[in-house]
Amino acid sequence: MKAAVWYGKKDVRIMDVPEPPTPDKGKVKIKVQWCGICGSDLHEYLAGPIFIPTAEPHPLTGDVAPIILGHEFSGEIVEVGPEVKGFKVGDRVAPDACHVCHECNPCKIGKYNVCEKLAFTGLMTNGAFAEYVVVPDYTLYKIPDNMTYETAALLEPLSVGIHAVRQAPIVQGESVVIFGAGTIGLVTLQAVRAAGASKVYVVEVAKVRRAYAKQMGATEVFDPNKVDIKEKIKEVTKGVGADVVFECIGSEKVTPIAIEVARTGGKIVTVGVYEKETSLNFNNIVFKDKHIIGSLGYAKDFAIAIDLINDGRINVEPLITGKIKIDDLIKRGFDELINRKEENIKILVTPW
Repeated sequence: MKAAVWYGKKDVRIMDVPEPPTPDKGKVKIKVQWCGICGSDLHEYLAGPIFIPTAEPHPLTGDVAPIILGHEFSGEIVEVGPEVKGFKVGDRVAPDACHVCHECNPCKIGKYNVCEKLAFTGLMTNGAFAEYVVVPDYTLYKIPDNMTYETAALLEPLSVGIHAVRQAPIVQGESVVIFGAGTIGLVTLQAVRAAGASKVYVVEVAKVRRAYAKQMGATEVFDPNKVDIKEKIKEVTKGVGADVVFECIGSEKVTPIAIEVARTGGKIVTVGVYEKETSLNFNNIVFKDKHIIGSLGYAKDFAIAIDLINDGRINVEPLITGKIKIDDLIKRGFDELINRKEENIKILVTPW
């Protein structure tokens, strides 16, 4: 079968590899329909290995590079391994990416997204930039008959935004600031609107992404290169500051600003993944009784994402800015997102 295999930094090969065998106990084999390109895929391509194991096999999956990339996907079950319950051949599914141990304390308290042996499909084990992929049955979510496979491929990033909102959580009528209008910022925007936020202000440099934020319901969108964000948020919140702030970039420069624009007693949810350490003045937190909350991935948030799309409260279709075949993954996928990121949000890939 055809697949996109990571061998090293700037070395992702579109090649023929063996089709996965009949799945083991508790696993299913899926015919991939669409798989989205995630920022983590780009990080591994540009600067990897970051998450991909190269020296020692991953402690949970036992896998090591080379690894097939891809984890934001949808497809149809074509084979079912022993002891799989609740799923059958022909089911339309969108799996989450978390492979977990079910034994550590985070797993036992329902926070499998921070499992002590956490592995992600497409990073620590073979993923869905391929014709077929095998995943555990506990990762599966059935999708409604009226949901397209393209939409279902966006359930994974949408669940990241929903999890962040539930981490806060949002109280109906609260004001919100979101830093970043990439995929995660935009799904977070939709999630906070669905949760009942009254005013949602988005901070974004890229013109096209500012337009997407406005289209998706932002009250106002600000370019930090043209306005003083701290003063602007102070102005629109009548000097109080925002009730909840989401940092969806992972920037050591943006995070201190995100903390400052939150009101006294406000909450700052950090959703972005940081590439370097961030220096913070903790007195800005202590003296104002503010709360910093981390948010990683999702934990059973797929079901909520499916419901919110299915009843029309969230529409992820506008986020899809490109659909390509796997042969074009590097040139029209990775390179397009790297070199023209201001003009793209989510590019979907099909192996067929």
